Amino acid sequence: MIITPNQALDLWRRTITEGIKREAPDLTSRQMAVLLLVYMTPAPHTVRGLAETLGISKPVVTRALDRLGKFDYARRKEDEDDRRSVLVQRTVRGSVFLREYGEIIAASVEKIEPDQNPQ
Repeated sequence: MIITPNQALDLWRRTITEGIKREAPDLTSRQMAVLLLVYMTPAPHTVRGLAETLGISKPVVTRALDRLGKFDYARRKEDEDDRRSVLVQRTVRGSVFLREYGEIIAASVEKIEPDQNPQ
């Protein structure tokens, strides 16, 4: 399925609107990007690697992980092979959150209407 930019924005609007109606934390774009990278790309993940991939500083990743850790969506663990490195691990609660968010996106895709205002 190919959608127009306007339809893509409407999909994003529907997804965000449904997402904030849930009894779940409201994550920032950076927090969601970190979470999605941890869950949607092959492990292992490190703070350093996430920062490089996202093009942001390690302290920004650390703040995002602090918030994600507060909700038990991800956790940090010292790398026993390299004590200077911090591994980022998935959690069951984070998996459930993203599965439910994916269901919201899938339901929103089904509601895409023909673009009445192509840009």
